Amino acid sequence: MASEVTMESVEGPHAPLVYTPSTGLVTDPREKKTWAQFREAVRATKKQQVNMVNKVPHTFTYRTIETPLGPRTRLYFLGVPPGQRRENTLLYVDVPCGVTAIDLSKPLEWKNLLETFSATPLLGQYTKEEQLLRERKRLGHFGITSYNVDTTSGRFVFPACNSLYTFVDSVGSDGQFQTNPVFPTEVISSALGVRLDPQLCPHNPHLLAFINNSDVWVTNILTGEERRLTFAHKGCKNIAEDPKSAGVPSFVVQEEFDRYTGYWWQPCKTTDDGTYRVLYEEVDESEVDILHIVSPDEHSVDDYRYPRAGTANAKCILKMLEFSVNENRVCNVKELHMKEALSHMFPWLEYIVRAGWTADSKYVWAQILSRNQDRLALVLISPDNFTMDAYDIEMQEFDQQSSNSGVYMIYQDTSDIWINVSDILHFFPQISSNEISFIWSSEKSGFRHLYHVTSNLELVGYRVDDKTHDNAEGRDPVSSLDADFMFSGISSKPSIKQELALTHGDWAVTDKIWVDDKKNLLYFTGTKDTPLESHLYVLDLECPGSAITRLTQLGFSHNVCLDQHCTSYTSVFSSIAEGPRCHILKIEVRDANHIASPVSSLLDLPEDSNGYKPGELFSCPSKSGDTFYGMVYKPHNYIPGEKYPTVLYVYGGPHTQLVTNSYKGLRFLRLHMFASLGYAVVVLDCRGSSNRGVTFESHLKDKMGTVEIADQVEGLHWIASQVGYIDIGRVAIHGWSYGGYLALMGLSQRPDIFKLAIAGAPVTSWALYDTGYTERYMGTPQTNSEPYKAGSVLEYVDKFPNEENRLLIVHGLIDENVHFLHTSSFVNALVKACKPYTLQVYPNERHGIRNPEASEHYETMVLSFLQQHL
Repeated sequence: MASEVTMESVEGPHAPLVYTPSTGLVTDPREKKTWAQFREAVRATKKQQVNMVNKVPHTFTYRTIETPLGPRTRLYFLGVPPGQRRENTLLYVDVPCGVTAIDLSKPLEWKNLLETFSATPLLGQYTKEEQLLRERKRLGHFGITSYNVDTTSGRFVFPACNSLYTFVDSVGSDGQFQTNPVFPTEVISSALGVRLDPQLCPHNPHLLAFINNSDVWVTNILTGEERRLTFAHKGCKNIAEDPKSAGVPSFVVQEEFDRYTGYWWQPCKTTDDGTYRVLYEEVDESEVDILHIVSPDEHSVDDYRYPRAGTANAKCILKMLEFSVNENRVCNVKELHMKEALSHMFPWLEYIVRAGWTADSKYVWAQILSRNQDRLALVLISPDNFTMDAYDIEMQEFDQQSSNSGVYMIYQDTSDIWINVSDILHFFPQISSNEISFIWSSEKSGFRHLYHVTSNLELVGYRVDDKTHDNAEGRDPVSSLDADFMFSGISSKPSIKQELALTHGDWAVTDKIWVDDKKNLLYFTGTKDTPLESHLYVLDLECPGSAITRLTQLGFSHNVCLDQHCTSYTSVFSSIAEGPRCHILKIEVRDANHIASPVSSLLDLPEDSNGYKPGELFSCPSKSGDTFYGMVYKPHNYIPGEKYPTVLYVYGGPHTQLVTNSYKGLRFLRLHMFASLGYAVVVLDCRGSSNRGVTFESHLKDKMGTVEIADQVEGLHWIASQVGYIDIGRVAIHGWSYGGYLALMGLSQRPDIFKLAIAGAPVTSWALYDTGYTERYMGTPQTNSEPYKAGSVLEYVDKFPNEENRLLIVHGLIDENVHFLHTSSFVNALVKACKPYTLQVYPNERHGIRNPEASEHYETMVLSFLQQHL
C-alpha cells in the first residue's frame, strides 16, 4: 500500500460558509476534514438518498372491476409507506373517477395492502441464489421487490423472507374493492431451498409455478399439493457433475441480455381436455468453464459457471410441459421435446434471447441470436411441434418435412455492427392461417424504430450438408451471414408480405410498447424531441406516416406505465433540477387529437430540497462532428475567478446513458456530495453511449479502451473553457465497472490530464470477461486478437505514473461478474513494473457494494483520498 501524504488545507480570506446537506452543518468546504467528518458526511448523504429513493413509487399494475356504480380502478405499486425508512411493501390507491377539480399538489393517500409484515430475511441473510439474482437485476431495494398478480381474481404472490407468500385483494359482497389490509399466507412447500421466479397461471390463479434447485415446480395454492415437473438438475454439490437446469437462464443471458425467467405459461387454454402447458428452456452448461471464488466469511470456495470470451457457452433447447389437474391434483405430466432442435435448423444459433407465447396461445415464439450477434431471427413454433419423441441429432435418415412442421422464421435482422436485443414485440390477432402480423423494432436505419410486419408462414428449411465446427469459440456456423439454407425448395429466409415503417428519423424508440387493438393505436416511449428526455407517444396504425403525438410534458424525463386498455397511465417524471413526481393521467381523444389529462397525483415535489443543488446540462461540439452531452456541478463554495479540483465521473461504455434531463439526487447523489465538499464534477456521454443511434454507439466496435479517453478529454477541456472554475491541473477520473476500466485507461493514456484515478471493479483484460458482452463489441480473442491486446489495461502498465498516491483500485473479493482476477492480474503487473498503487479490497462484496458498512467505508475512503492527494 502506498503511504499517505498530508496536504495543507487551502484557505482564503473570502472562503464562504455553505450549508452541506451531507453533514447538516454550516462549514467551509476548504477546511481539511477528518476521516470521522467524512464518515458523517457519507452517513447523512446515504440517509438522504434512502429517504428520497423510497419515496418514489414503482412497479405499477392497474386493476379495473365492474361495480354497481360503474367501473372502478385500483392502482397497485411498490414503495415505502410514509413514516417508514427502507422496506418496500405492496401499496395501492383507488383512482378517482368523475373528478373535475384536481389539486396535483395533494397526492392521493398511499394505502397498505398488507398488515404489518416484514419481507426482508432475518438479519438480511439472502440465500446465494437470491444474492446472485439481486446482482443480475441490480436490486438495491429491500422488502418486497417484485410481485405477480392475477387482475381478474385479485390474487397476489410475492417472494419474501426466503419464501413465497400469497393473498387475495378481494371484492366485497357490495361489488366494491375491500379497504382493510390483509395478512399474507405463506405458500407451504416440501421443496428444500429457496423458491424463485414465482408465476401464477394466467387462466387459473390457483396454480403457481416456481423454480426450486434449478427445476420447474407447480403447486396448487388452495390444496397445497405440489409437483416437481422437470428433473434436469440432480442436486449434486459438485456443479461439474450437475450441468443442467430447467427454467433458469444462463448467467450470460441474465447478465448481458436482461432475461431473468426461463419458463412461460400458456396464456389461455386451447383445448377442452383441461391441459395446461408451460414452455421452458433447458440449459446445459457442461462445456462452460467453472470459476472458483474464495468466500472469506464462510472459509469456503464457491464455484460458478462462467464463459470467458472465446470459450464455450451454455447450450439451450426449448421444451414443453403438459399436465392436467384432476380434483385439484396435478397429474398426467408430459415432458415434450421439439421434433428437431432449433440449433440444428439454425446452425448459427448461439443464444435464445427472448421467448414466449402469442397472446392467443396458438404459437410459441423465440428470438435467436448468432454468436457474433450480427444476426437475429424471430421464429414461430406451433405447439404441435413438441412431441414425446425427441429428434436424434445423430440420426442420418429423417423426415425433414415432418421434423420442421410448424416452425417458421418470420423475421430476420442482420447488422455489420451488432444487434442490440429489445423487448419490443407485439403480435396481432391472427386473421389468416397462412400469415401473421406483428410490431417489431430494429436499428437497421441507424436508430431503433418500429415496423408493422406481415409475414407468410412458410416452413423453415435448411441445407442438409451444413456443418458446424466446435472450437474454442463455441459453436460457429461454417456458412456466412447471408447463407440461404435450402432444402426441398423450402427457404429459411423469412417471407415478408409487407413491412411498414411506423417511425423514422434521427431519434430512438426506447423500452416497451402498448397496443390498443380495438382503436388501432400504438403507444411507445422514445426520444423524438430530445435525446435527453424519454416521452410517451402515440400513433395511428391505420394511417402509417401520420403525425406522432407526444402525451407527456416536455422539460422532464418520463417513466410510464399504461393500463391494459390503454386509457390511463402513470408517469414518474423529473428533471435535472426538479425531483421526481408521479401523476395518473387519462388518455382522451378530442377533435381527433390525443390528449393526456391529469387525474390525480401519487407524489409531488417535496417542500424542502434539503440543500440539494443540481448539476447543469450542457452540450458541446466535437472534432468528429458529433454533439456530446454532459453535466457539470459547480462547487458549493464557488467564488468567481477561482478554480477548483475536479472529479470526472465516467462510465463511457456501450448500452448506458448517464446524461439525461432527469433527477440525479437519487442514483448520483454522490456527485452532489463531491460538489458540497468543494469539488467541481463533470459527467460526459461521448461516442459509444446509448440512445444516440447504433452508429454513434459503434464507435467502440473493435476499439474498446482506445478511443473513449480522447472524447472524454475533449469534452472536459471544452466545459473547462466555458465555466472557468475547473482546475485542469487537478482532475481525478473516477468510475465503476466499465467506468473503472476507463479510469485506469485515463491515468495510463493521459497522466498529464488526470492527476488521480479511482477505479472500482475494473475490467483489465477483455479476455477475462464474459462472452455475451465482450464478443458483441470485440469478436473473439481467437479471431480478433489485436483489439483485445490494444484494449487491455495490462498492456499499458509501463505508462502508469511513478508518483505515489495517484492510483486507487477498489474491488469486491467475491465479485462473480468482473472477477477479482482482473484486479489481481493488474496488481501483479504493477508490482513487476515497480509502479505505485493503493488497493482497497472488500472481502464480502460482489460487483456492487451492497453491505451498508462496506459502502460507508468505500465512500469515506474516496473522499479522504481526494482530499489528501488531489
